[in-house]
Amino acid sequence: MVKAGTRAVLVAVLISMPALLLPQTTADATQFIALLALIGALLAFVEYVGDYPSIIEFRDAPPFNRLRFLALFATVLILTLISRGEVAPSALSDRLHGLGHSVGEVLDFPYSPVRLMVLGASADLTVGQGEMIRTHAGIAYLLSLLATAGFVLVVRVLNWPTRSGAFNFWVNLPLFDPTAGGDVLRRLKRDAIVNIALGFLLPFLIPALMKLATAAFAPISLANVHSLIWITSAWAFLPASLIMRGVALMRIAELVEEKRRRAYAQADLQAA
Repeated sequence: MVKAGTRAVLVAVLISMPALLLPQTTADATQFIALLALIGALLAFVEYVGDYPSIIEFRDAPPFNRLRFLALFATVLILTLISRGEVAPSALSDRLHGLGHSVGEVLDFPYSPVRLMVLGASADLTVGQGEMIRTHAGIAYLLSLLATAGFVLVVRVLNWPTRSGAFNFWVNLPLFDPTAGGDVLRRLKRDAIVNIALGFLLPFLIPALMKLATAAFAPISLANVHSLIWITSAWAFLPASLIMRGVALMRIAELVEEKRRRAYAQADLQAA
């Protein structure tokens, strides 16, 4: 219960962080964000206080979820501090802004996700707002790349998930239905490839979808600081999360295939 409560508090802090740190947050927005933080904390507590998960995958296979949460938490925190520096400058916000500006310039090359994110913003933005979008996109995309590379290293170097004990397939993949039809191993590999492919494509597709939504429906403006923080965080985090899930599923498929190979070899040995 203590661990579940700690996770619930961290989720609430993550959701309410921009509203707590940005001075220009309105009272109505603060109340709405407080409600969202309460709902998120309640869902996290209910999910982790039970013996078996219902939605969250790889709950008993750390550090998969911890890396994803840490990446999202760091992204939202850094982007919030950079935005706070626009109205209440500090030494930390200035350094983070300088880092984000440098990273954004390096990653802002033709056809890059950062360039597409800047181009996908509304055309009525000022030069300063465009620079802020580039800064946010650069630092968010860098953090997503670091999180993905870190998980790949954990899988390949630290032999995740078997290093911390036996892996329970059905507990860690509650949304995977083994009775849906087809071979489990083939479905795992197919889902892994689909997740990795979507993870690579989404940083390019999301700006295009934003542009289409702006043309067809209400304009999506990144001039609002809260919208900028959450849209940029989602743009960077969702693809990284999908790639990490695809890598995890491919690793589980390798374990299942290895276990089958040992079982077949043992059956052949007994038959002989």
